Amino acid sequence: MDLYGLIGYPLGHSFSAQFFNEKFSREGIDASYRSFELEDIGELMELLAELPELKGLNVTIPYKEQILPYLTWISPEASLIGAVNTVKIIHDEEGNVTALEGYNTDAPAFARTLAPLLPPKAISALVLGTGGASKAVCAALSALGVEYKLVSRTPDAGQLGYDHLTPEIMAANKLIVNTTPLGMSPKTEACPPIPYDELTGEHLCYDLIYNPETTLFMSRAAEQGATVKNGLDMLHLQALLAWNIWH
Repeated sequence: MDLYGLIGYPLGHSFSAQFFNEKFSREGIDASYRSFELEDIGELMELLAELPELKGLNVTIPYKEQILPYLTWISPEASLIGAVNTVKIIHDEEGNVTALEGYNTDAPAFARTLAPLLPPKAISALVLGTGGASKAVCAALSALGVEYKLVSRTPDAGQLGYDHLTPEIMAANKLIVNTTPLGMSPKTEACPPIPYDELTGEHLCYDLIYNPETTLFMSRAAEQGATVKNGLDMLHLQALLAWNIWH
């Protein structure tokens, strides 16, 4: 039986194993999917040695960037983004791992789920967070022709801090995308520290988190009349894109 899995830390919030195992059962696929909590990315090679039946991995926080040095080949798209969320494991005839190929399915999944929500007129965005998921979101926004600014707790040159989010900046950026883990289960009482009272009915607030279904970021935005969306559709689509890569 082929094995697939998810690496990250922690993974208590993840729905990936449920999604794939239900797919395998429904479609009669002889495979299984497991979550592998790695406290350090250095444990990856040990995992591959212990489980030669592993054919593919999804990668989540905090390893989408840290995994890059372990990969034999990275797709041009993932290389441009600077983050990988899907790994195809190549074996020789004896079952030995000969290559690890890295891909990014986050960017196309985000773009496809965001596009139907965008207004016909031009819109600009604030992207909360600067990690691997943020890099995929920024690539997708560029592909969609959406200008964006990065917001970080520790901003680098050209980025904004949360204390820089003036009423004028909030009014000028009608799309807010949360790529941080703030509000993710089990710490659902957290949310990015943006000025929520500056949101309006013209704002679209997209949270990449899907567990819980409605984050505090989303609920506070909805209270101001903003349109909100969670990351569940993106999760499902990026998983299907990963399956296509593995096969």
